[in-house]
Amino acid sequence: MLEKIIALDKKAFVLLNSLGSEKYDGFWLMITKQWTWIPFFLLLFYLLQKKIGWRNLGIGMVYIAILMFLCDQSANLFKVTFERLRPCNDPEIKDLIRVVKPSVTFSFFSAHAANSMASMVFVYGLLKRYYKLGFLIFLFPLIFAYSRIYLGVHFPGDILFGYLFGGVFGGLLSKHYFKKYFQA
Repeated sequence: MLEKIIALDKKAFVLLNSLGSEKYDGFWLMITKQWTWIPFFLLLFYLLQKKIGWRNLGIGMVYIAILMFLCDQSANLFKVTFERLRPCNDPEIKDLIRVVKPSVTFSFFSAHAANSMASMVFVYGLLKRYYKLGFLIFLFPLIFAYSRIYLGVHFPGDILFGYLFGGVFGGLLSKHYFKKYFQA
């Protein structure tokens, strides 16, 4: 059963990765960097601060920092435990794919996907009360994580598990935050 899932994951990766073009490589290399998203994060901070104030925003930032640490370190632990090769190093497919950004570390699961989903689930818990279009923030983890497939460093399964991991912990910490601190 696991072999079938891994084979399907590899097929999906080859398909999604093949959609890339050298013309867009620079764009996707930029998208995968967290610094590129600073204007987006500043906009979110501004929108939240207007509605919940500095105190609640500051406490929320501490929660997001905890989420980032939890997701990042958990992903590292999973990577050294499972030792799944990245697509760019997988001998079965490495000659079939476009590798834009080589990497020598392991693949399962994507910390980019986990961090981006965890933080956006948490932030969405705040935004949904005030902004009808708050759900649009989930475009960030979709675009951010797809960049990892485009670049050749993560399988779709790595991304999906990262989303699940981050979504669960983002949701749990969001509930805790509202229960304990939220006073807007």
